Amino acid sequence: MPNQLIIATRESQLALWQAEHVKARLSTLYPDLRVELLGMTTQGDQMLDSPLSRIGGKGLFVKELEVAMGEGRAHLAVHSMKDVPMLLPDEFTLAAILPREDPRDAFVSNSHATLETLPPGARVGTSSLRRQAQLRARLPHLDIDTLRGNVNTRLRKLDEGLYDAILLAAAGLKRLGLEQRIRALLAPEESLPAVGQGAIGIEIRAGDEALANLLAPLNHMETALCVRAERAMSRAIQGSCQAPIGGYAEIHGGTLRLRAFVADLEGIRFYRASAEGAMDDPEAVGEAAARDLIAQGADRLLNDIAQRAR
Repeated sequence: MPNQLIIATRESQLALWQAEHVKARLSTLYPDLRVELLGMTTQGDQMLDSPLSRIGGKGLFVKELEVAMGEGRAHLAVHSMKDVPMLLPDEFTLAAILPREDPRDAFVSNSHATLETLPPGARVGTSSLRRQAQLRARLPHLDIDTLRGNVNTRLRKLDEGLYDAILLAAAGLKRLGLEQRIRALLAPEESLPAVGQGAIGIEIRAGDEALANLLAPLNHMETALCVRAERAMSRAIQGSCQAPIGGYAEIHGGTLRLRAFVADLEGIRFYRASAEGAMDDPEAVGEAAARDLIAQGADRLLNDIAQRAR
């Protein structure tokens, strides 16, 4: 076993919390192991004036961390799974996925209790095309606007009166001790979560079996199976950050059930699918949901969105 590990992480408050959480778990498992953090600012953290869909997608939060691992400056990287591209470079692999925090979206407002009580024209901020499309489909009278930045930046803009409400991932608020800011939690039936939402993943260089074995006790099997199904669905439909896509899997009584959707940016064309199957073959469940979406026309919709983005 190595005597030192270096974790590459973004330097946002939430990313550092996640890296510190992994560090603490490793220190408990291996008291003689020295674990250090390598904080980094990624392109995704720097380019805050444009939607992610226009500047390269969520992979912008991962690339610099992979470079650090490739150059030997870090042994592993800790990510929010919803930020991890569906296809990793061949030289990297996911070694563990930790237990999932609350996967739901959170409604945050200083003056309104729920989305439904917002008046016509109320301004709602969110960084997610997935949330925007579902909001526009359910509540077309609201003014939906893109809101990027870290959690505290988004809350500050709300507090400054720039928005009537904002939507955030509940997991991030809870991990940062900001649960009191949540006015309402949105059920998956109201706002289907993003692929991997609420889960933390650990990425390493492919082929490093010793490190993979060391990290194996951190892997939470049920979360990993669900996230694998969600990611398989997104890969099969060739989803990207340019399109609103949701995917959320759960396990009940040994059966894995996945719900998924693809929509246009306006929330008008909406395709929904669900699939279920044995929990020991999550990719098959994800691919079954993808086939259903494609049969409905999701592939043509995604192609239309890609053409418009060029």
